[in-house]
Amino acid sequence: MSQTAETTGQPVEVTEAAAEQALDLLNNEGYDTDEAGLRLFVQQGGCAGLSYGLRFDLEPEEDDAITEHNGLRVFVDPASQKYVDGSVLDFEGGLQGAGFHVENPNAESECGCGESFRT
Repeated sequence: MSQTAETTGQPVEVTEAAAEQALDLLNNEGYDTDEAGLRLFVQQGGCAGLSYGLRFDLEPEEDDAITEHNGLRVFVDPASQKYVDGSVLDFEGGLQGAGFHVENPNAESECGCGESFRT
């Protein structure tokens, strides 16, 4: 992992499975994986108060924390960073639970579906 911007705490980690899945999706969408990356952000909403968001961005914003994991660039804005410090982004396959999942040590509680949390 390399870190190219300062973060206020622990950077987000990404498992090999999550990086591989995200890179496959980026490539299938035609993104340049040397510049583009996966943005992890936190927004108001969900039954527990805050929810995670993921999207692909062509490039990072100026004040983003940028880390690289197994060839995947991950961008986190400063407002979201305080909520996701030390989190691990994973990808779980399977028929019923396929998708990305954030394991967040800062979450005091999560909703039943795991899509929202409270700190």
